Amino acid sequence: MARAPLLQLTDISLTFGGNPVFDGLSLTVQQGDRVALVGRNGSGKSTLMKVMAGLVEPDAGQVITPAGVKVGYMEQEPDLSGFATLGDFARASLDDSEGYRVEMAAEGLKFDPDRIVATASGGERRRAALARLLAEAPELMLLDEPTNHLDIEAIGWLEEQLSTTRAGFVLISHDRAFLRALTRATLWIDRGDVRRQERGFEHFEDWRETTWAAEDEARHKLDRKIKAEAKWAVEGISARRKRNQGRVRALADLRAERSSQIRRQGTAMLELESGQTSGKRVIDAKGISKVFGDRTILQPFDLRVLRGDRVAFVGPNGAGKTTVIKMLTGEIAPDTGEVKHGTNLDIAVFDQARSAIDEKVSLWDALTGDPSMRVSGRSDQVMVRGNPKHVVAYLKDFLFDEAQARAPVGSLSGGEKARLLLARIMAHPSNVLVLDEPTNDLDVETLDLLQDILGEYDGTVLLVSHDRDFIDRVATTTVAMEGDGRAVIYPGGWSDYRAQREETGAVFAVGASVDAKPSAKPVSAPVATPAKSGLSFTEKKRLESLPGVMDRLQAEIAKLEEFLAQPNLFSAAPAKFAKATEGLTERQTALAAAEEEWLELAEKDGA
Repeated sequence: MARAPLLQLTDISLTFGGNPVFDGLSLTVQQGDRVALVGRNGSGKSTLMKVMAGLVEPDAGQVITPAGVKVGYMEQEPDLSGFATLGDFARASLDDSEGYRVEMAAEGLKFDPDRIVATASGGERRRAALARLLAEAPELMLLDEPTNHLDIEAIGWLEEQLSTTRAGFVLISHDRAFLRALTRATLWIDRGDVRRQERGFEHFEDWRETTWAAEDEARHKLDRKIKAEAKWAVEGISARRKRNQGRVRALADLRAERSSQIRRQGTAMLELESGQTSGKRVIDAKGISKVFGDRTILQPFDLRVLRGDRVAFVGPNGAGKTTVIKMLTGEIAPDTGEVKHGTNLDIAVFDQARSAIDEKVSLWDALTGDPSMRVSGRSDQVMVRGNPKHVVAYLKDFLFDEAQARAPVGSLSGGEKARLLLARIMAHPSNVLVLDEPTNDLDVETLDLLQDILGEYDGTVLLVSHDRDFIDRVATTTVAMEGDGRAVIYPGGWSDYRAQREETGAVFAVGASVDAKPSAKPVSAPVATPAKSGLSFTEKKRLESLPGVMDRLQAEIAKLEEFLAQPNLFSAAPAKFAKATEGLTERQTALAAAEEEWLELAEKDGA
């Protein structure tokens, strides 16, 4: 059955600064569509979304919204001027009877509707704008980077809301896990063309590579044809000049076609050079804690970071992830305990707030004005990993063109600002890299490249991120900030952390080191205080699943005990013996925790 259109663009053309952004663009968004809008930073994703929302008027063409269809738009930098509180802004277009929708969204997105706008952070303003859009419940939602400044818990809440909505939506996001979970179609902006595939983002990269391969093959065939015709023009035209002018004109047309083709934008020249080799032990923190006022940021906590570790810090916004990293790197002092650094540390920091760059200066001055990058006596060169390089050439390595060199930093998109900060960081050798929300606003290709170079980086990485896919690809250890100042260490990335928390119910002891074994004394997952109303839905499901978890652990323990009972195993295969012993300890710890959790839930259920 045909679906009703929610929005139709017909022959849209738009030019900025003399350069065409779109030319003859036509597309339709239909009822129930869940569309990922993807493309390189600067390709026009946000501009296209503003055209859809009616905020940017095209030079030619039509934007048609059927009568009765409401289109809602969440922009990256909402304007809250004229409103006293975030709640006032979020409720502005609602009746009094609909205000509860904002309260529900505020709870899920975790912001205070009573917060004064003047004191609200950029992240709080964005969450208020998102709450406003969800509360208005339009037939079509246009969402530009909605997960920026959301923690993983809030991203999960938003993902659930969008997965159950009956509204159509078009979504720009750097969060691949979010896009894979929600989208059923993909709009791809590439060099001014907008292609559509009726498959979700999960299939985008295969589609992109297939499209580019076909394009390369067509270009190769065109090049061969031009070469053959050019040879004929030189060797065979003289005897048949009058009869073959048409063929000469055809050759000119082929050359014009070839020169008119727009080459794909390359990838940024991201390169990390490790500085002098650090000591094997990079950071050794013992008993560190932090309290601000009456709020505990971190209970006494131990962490050992070795050279080459990739440690991700996860948890809700405000849990203290950035504070913990600042204690580990020595930027702020802990209230208790001590932090010892290894030898020869060169620390580079990618700041979440991008505060290292003054938005009023030009890109040129942002690089040449950095004392650590300045070349003595030269105002047009910067020092890049020990070698002088022209500032424009270095900017081109990060996909900026010459015309942008004198433009203010404030004119850049979020992804472009991130690339500029990476350019500054990567100009210097380092052996410890601190990345605080590095994925915000970066396009898929730049994220892929960043992941690759982190994989090849010889140094150590401390990472704060809410991007589940990025954590999975990069982290070897995850530190979860689990509330009330508790920090718990898990081996592996995000998926490993969730599996350990949800499948076994066990946690590792607070204060374990990255290379530590689980504590012999089991520490069970937190269990809610028994309530008169009995178990929640989630607790009931957990109670039902725990017997299966315990049976599996008991079976694995029996197999390991049988394996370890082999005579002469320790002397014949000491590595296997050690690994099996470690596995047995882990499973015994997990089993004890699961049994304790089952007893507590069963008691609560019978209360």
